[in-house]
Amino acid sequence: MPAPTLDERYNAEIARGMIKLNNDATSGFSKYLGVTFDELLAGRLEATMRVPDDVITPFGTMHGGAMAGFVDHVMGCVLYPLMAKGQWAATTEFKLNYLAAIRGGELKATATVLSMTKRTAVVRCDVSDGDRLACVAQGTLLITDRGAN
Repeated sequence: MPAPTLDERYNAEIARGMIKLNNDATSGFSKYLGVTFDELLAGRLEATMRVPDDVITPFGTMHGGAMAGFVDHVMGCVLYPLMAKGQWAATTEFKLNYLAAIRGGELKATATVLSMTKRTAVVRCDVSDGDRLACVAQGTLLITDRGAN
């Protein structure tokens, strides 16, 4: 039997819950970074981030670790509406290409699921600063049941 498509896996109720959970957060990493989920579809998440002053280096540019955190967050969250209830996603590896220095403002990330099996997913994330592509990333995420090692 063929694997279900992303559309067949997609749970709109979970997607709405993820958007609400992220956007209404009063603390945590995504709140600190100022990440807002704009749209969460079957295999695609669009998010924005207003670059906090706290992540600007003495050289006047955004720290690469903050960009990596933004990318990692959206790459993982794009999977939740596609997974079975009770599962979670953990990044096992990802590669970033920083293409442009960021000096502030608002970034837009688009995470796209390229491949998904029962236990792994490959996700791509493009981050733009206005019309300029600032970062591209691709990663592998492990899908597991809660409590599993």
